[in-house]
Amino acid sequence: MTPFDVDAFLAQPLTARVATNGPTVRPTWYLWENHTFWILSGPWSRLPTHLRADPRLALTVDECDLATGSVRQVIARGTATVLPFDVPRGRRKLARYLGEVESAWDPRFRAYLTDPDRGTLWVRLTPETLRAQDLSYAASFTPPPRAD
Repeated sequence: MTPFDVDAFLAQPLTARVATNGPTVRPTWYLWENHTFWILSGPWSRLPTHLRADPRLALTVDECDLATGSVRQVIARGTATVLPFDVPRGRRKLARYLGEVESAWDPRFRAYLTDPDRGTLWVRLTPETLRAQDLSYAASFTPPPRAD
């Protein structure tokens, strides 16, 4: 295993999977700032309810690229906190995935920033443990094209 830049890896618009006690696992977009994960949530999701009952959270961000052999993962665990939503952080998070041109976003995403009745919340996880592994290998084949 070789080391890699965890901050640069987590700055990519990848999808994380978060797990709560139950167990419940769900994919999510995230924002990684100052060694803290920020996950957008609200009353449409059971995540805040699960975390209020048991705040333990595990999160995995990984990639597996068969064409290049790049296999990297970050696994974080800790106690999550449900917090009020703030628009500037929400804008930064959504821009990472949707681009800087907010007017081009799907209206559902813009509503997170503009509709106070939506009940948008943050789930904050400052990891108590964070494990990063680079399991990359020398790719020896070209994967077949995807049938989209």
